[in-house]
Amino acid sequence: MADAYDVVVIGSGPGGYVAAIRASQLGLKTAVIERDALGGICLNWGCIPTKALLRSAEVYETLHRLDEFGLKAEKIGYDAEAVVKRSRDVAGQLSNGVKFLMKKNKIDVIEGSGRLAGEGKVAVESKDGKKSEVAAKNIILATGARARTIPGLEPDGKTIWTYREAMVPKAIPQSIIVVGSGAIGIEFASFYRAFGAEVTVVEVLDRILPVEDEEISKEAARAFKKRGIRLITGAKIEKTEKGSGGAKMSVTVNGKSETLEAEVVISAVGIVGNVENIGLEEAGVKVEKTHVVVNEWLETGVRGVYAIGDLVGPPWLAHKASHEGVLAAEKIAGVKDLHPLDTTRIPGCTYSTPQIASVGLTEAKAKERGHEIKVGRFPFRANGKAIALGETTGFVKTVFDAKTGELLGAHMIGAEVTELIQGYGVAMTLETTEADLIRAVFPHP
Repeated sequence: MADAYDVVVIGSGPGGYVAAIRASQLGLKTAVIERDALGGICLNWGCIPTKALLRSAEVYETLHRLDEFGLKAEKIGYDAEAVVKRSRDVAGQLSNGVKFLMKKNKIDVIEGSGRLAGEGKVAVESKDGKKSEVAAKNIILATGARARTIPGLEPDGKTIWTYREAMVPKAIPQSIIVVGSGAIGIEFASFYRAFGAEVTVVEVLDRILPVEDEEISKEAARAFKKRGIRLITGAKIEKTEKGSGGAKMSVTVNGKSETLEAEVVISAVGIVGNVENIGLEEAGVKVEKTHVVVNEWLETGVRGVYAIGDLVGPPWLAHKASHEGVLAAEKIAGVKDLHPLDTTRIPGCTYSTPQIASVGLTEAKAKERGHEIKVGRFPFRANGKAIALGETTGFVKTVFDAKTGELLGAHMIGAEVTELIQGYGVAMTLETTEADLIRAVFPHP
């Protein structure tokens, strides 16, 4: 059959398109099925356009500090429409780049929605309703995830936004409530605050950025409050009412009630896997809490069916999805000496101001696991490069096993730490010890 493949990937996000490229490189006839734009949510509505928005915000904030650098400028302003357009252009450029990569690697791109249709078969329905079927010896599910909704906070695209609406505002709202203080919520809080919005972050847990090391969370809270962002933690949302002027949200903290008002509410309370309408139940693929269950090789338990990325669970990161895509493709191709992906060694980054980055265990997690630890800390205010940059907020924290010297985790907050964390990621993968890192020579300053 002309439409018979060794591998068919459903979804072309950073997991799906990378899986397809690796499969093709290994000599497997490969196709990708995509219902929307190539690159998935990450390239089109997630990581990439968000970083473009945050870069505009960073430059705008720096312009208001020019006197610190002996510089002057007049009539500093912004054009919200132009800021959004640049973000969309960046996303479009990268989506076109994926299109080029598909062609270069001789991967067939099939437009439409794919679903499992029996052993070795994938049914495809195009946007105009046309139906077809392709045969595949192996199928990789890479359908990703979408924003979670909670009762009483259902997005309407006007007053209550998800990340999609938050990325393409027609104007910067005067006031915003962000529900959720994970990476997505904090990044939007940072972006909108930079352009003058009054921002309140509401978090149900007792601290913001709850997956980060506690010291990092505290430093971030201090920095965000200094920028004028209000943080409400340990909050219970009682109800949200929408009106012509925006939203009123009733919250309770430590038994005390308060009503918050804002033009817009951004819901950033996590994600759910896109497990619907892809034939999982009929195929016998196991699903738990909206995510597909897989083993260490990304196999679902149904012969020839693999799943990767946000669809299979945390950490919900593009680079994790890409590595899983490579692993699944290499497992299918029979590559020898494979190693399962160790998710504890995957760096996580938040591109707020200041930036936050981490890899490995927090101090608390290391203690929970029974490690006797040594902790190192160095503040940016004592670092020559940070002082020269005018960015002295933040610090680097390292966690080592006191007995073996093993690097257990690294946690950072400050300027450009999302570029610095990779060194610790490499160190952990190479099983570097404290002594090894001490001997490594880093450039001054």
